Amino acid sequence: MSSLMKGTAILTIGMFLSKVLGLVYIFPFYAIIGQENVTLYSYAYIPYSIMLSIAISGAPVAVSKFVAKYNSMGDYESGRKLVKSGLMIMLGTGILSFIALYALATPIAELVIKDDDQIFTVPQIASVIRWVSFALIAVPFMSLLRGFFQGYNHMSPTAVSQLVEQIVRIVVLLVGSFLVMNVFAGQAQTAVSFAVFSAFIGAIGGLLCLYYYWRKLKPEFDLKLAESIPSGELSYKKIYKEVITYSIPYIFVGVANPLFQLVDMFTFNQAMSSIGLAKISDNILGMLNFTTHKIVIIPVMLATGFSVALVPTITRYYTQKQRGELIDAVDKTYQILLFITLPAVIGISILSYDVYTMLYEPDAMGASVLAHYAPVAILFAFFQVTAALLQGIDYQKWIILSLLTGILVKLSINIPLIQWLEADGAILATTIGYMVSIGINLIVLSKVLDYKPQVVIRRSILIVILTAVMTLIVWLTREGLSFILPEVETRFTAMIYIIVCGSVGIAVYGYLSLRIGLAQKLLGSRVTKIARKLGM
Repeated sequence: MSSLMKGTAILTIGMFLSKVLGLVYIFPFYAIIGQENVTLYSYAYIPYSIMLSIAISGAPVAVSKFVAKYNSMGDYESGRKLVKSGLMIMLGTGILSFIALYALATPIAELVIKDDDQIFTVPQIASVIRWVSFALIAVPFMSLLRGFFQGYNHMSPTAVSQLVEQIVRIVVLLVGSFLVMNVFAGQAQTAVSFAVFSAFIGAIGGLLCLYYYWRKLKPEFDLKLAESIPSGELSYKKIYKEVITYSIPYIFVGVANPLFQLVDMFTFNQAMSSIGLAKISDNILGMLNFTTHKIVIIPVMLATGFSVALVPTITRYYTQKQRGELIDAVDKTYQILLFITLPAVIGISILSYDVYTMLYEPDAMGASVLAHYAPVAILFAFFQVTAALLQGIDYQKWIILSLLTGILVKLSINIPLIQWLEADGAILATTIGYMVSIGINLIVLSKVLDYKPQVVIRRSILIVILTAVMTLIVWLTREGLSFILPEVETRFTAMIYIIVCGSVGIAVYGYLSLRIGLAQKLLGSRVTKIARKLGM
């Protein structure tokens, strides 16, 4: 059990650090190429993210599951055969995905560019999409190898290779962009093309890391292969049918956010052009889909962690018919999620100008988009968690219906809302679409589990009240600081505002939640011990 916990901890830490790096690099990258060209970068990455999710799907997780199953039976040969065939399939899907995205680059670009007054042209966008498509050849192959190592309960290869992949990608991206822009005085499009191609170079780095682990662990694998006891159960047809069935919900959960962004990518410029705002459309879309999104997604990382931990726990309670424990787990999950994400996103909204200035540059429009977009992170998080709950009780087919319904709603109202409210219209359409998807998930969960959320509603009201008090005090603190410090115009000043106001917000929210006992009830014994030491 200790080795299992250690392996899970290594994998979790590796995933977390990889995600953090995947967020942090954008800030120096923005400083190198600027807002306008970050938008061009985002035009390539959204379709790439969707195609990558489809190419990888849940296959690595499924392969890990089946390899572990055969290994537990002593049939190491079947696990090895499965991985060999899986690697060929992943290589095939990777190449097909690469060809598809490369071929669709121009049609995608034509859907994005709706007016001659826009900043970019169809050939420019098509070019960067083609450059990023090369990564699709290597990444699916690499992901399945990680699944093989996990099947043997070796988590370090996955964690370390993810970090190596990200570090190589980010170093190549930042150094390459800097050299193109500042040393060789090249064009921004060249820098962006180099930046998106860094995903392929990063994948090569990850593959080399996995090859090192393969060489290191091969004697162990070969020894077990020599001792293999044939189980006679290997049926490729049966396994791959189960893998596909298992993978489809993972695909939809993985592409949920990129699909909503894709709707904006294909409709925002058209709507803005129709109201005579084509000249500023690209920049605002870049703020919405990339610069502010990178900040908004930070609180959602919590939900991702919850989702990973939630599925096996919920599955166990549901399978063993432990209804009380299951309902308690669902209640706690909703409450903890709201308890942490609500004050975080409201804090980002209040300090939006300071946050945007510190991470990017002073920009009233960027700050406005961030302030209005940040609260939507709560919906991103709740969709992931409700989807994980549905997977845990084996009702994952509903995830597909709920997501497609939400996307359809977003698609049907996006253009009129953008024409009416501009960027806020796109945010409102995303909000409504996600609420529809989450609503369907909640209805299914309530029906299947006979779940009544009275406790969650009561605690949610309490969390909202605490957040409102925190918000008022943080706002007063910021107003008070404006009489002492100069207005926010530099990163340093913005950082002071964020440190002071953020510290006050955390202190107020933490004190109140401990004082009334809410933090202790939600976060467990360790927080209770801390509260006792503080005399609460």
